[in-house]
Amino acid sequence: MNAENSTSAPQNTEKTPVTVIGLGNMGAALAATLLEAGHPTTVWNRSPAKAAPLTARGARLAATPEEAVAASPLIVACVLDDTALHAVLDPVVEAHPGSLTGKSLVNVVSGSPEQAADAAKWAASLGLGYLDGAIMTTPPGVGNPEMMFLYSGSAEVFETHRPTLAALGDPLYLGEETGRASLYDAALLGLMWSTFTGWLHGTALVGAEATRATDFTPVAVRWLRHAVAGFLETYAAQVDAGHYPGDDATVDVQIAAIGHLIHAADDRGIDNALPRLLKATMERTSAAGYGSDSYASVIEVLRGQQREGAGA
Repeated sequence: MNAENSTSAPQNTEKTPVTVIGLGNMGAALAATLLEAGHPTTVWNRSPAKAAPLTARGARLAATPEEAVAASPLIVACVLDDTALHAVLDPVVEAHPGSLTGKSLVNVVSGSPEQAADAAKWAASLGLGYLDGAIMTTPPGVGNPEMMFLYSGSAEVFETHRPTLAALGDPLYLGEETGRASLYDAALLGLMWSTFTGWLHGTALVGAEATRATDFTPVAVRWLRHAVAGFLETYAAQVDAGHYPGDDATVDVQIAAIGHLIHAADDRGIDNALPRLLKATMERTSAAGYGSDSYASVIEVLRGQQREGAGA
């Protein structure tokens, strides 16, 4: 069910009460989804007017952060950054010591792994259970069980609140190292941007011959899903083993192949910054002694490694 199509939200007292702090687009989507799933939901935002659509559907608006914190055993923070989070919660702790003790905080504020580790230490000093989260979707995807929500930190907090977190999307626990969700988030965003840009370059290339993006894209998606994804799984094992058999296609073969892409794009006036960067990386990999290995060996150059004897 789409949260926006519901005029009221069931309030099932058997469901864990949740407080959502921060009602930007994502915070509002989280609160709406929790309401729809039947969780008594308290919300707080610096601009109370943003809560109006949620209170109309059954959410309780806390007048102060103190009220928001007191309302629920589980607090979901979705504010701009860690500075904003501390600006909300530090005064609560100063005015009411112990008010966070025994509660659980799920922090989905975007930040670095180091910031996540610092937040976990801060929470531990208050007796506050802490789970760091990364939301791998945009607000319209919240509530879709196929969308990943990554969590790291307290295993106890995760297991206790797993049913509640599952209302938001598929909850994937990455372990007790608090910064891991943030690190995965950064790595996956890098993959996303690289994929988007590669697809856009390919779309521009075929578009130069009057091919529409909507005609090219189903072919691209099919190839990514059924061929490229398989290579990733094969290469993952090679990376872990540090052994890159070039029995599918070697780096040197890939260098020759990308030359055809660059030539075709040049002839059609398409910007070639991305494929030239990729070719340069492949060439550095070959020069480092991995030319006869699989493409997975590029990771050695990304790590700053060189095969012994290469370049001598």
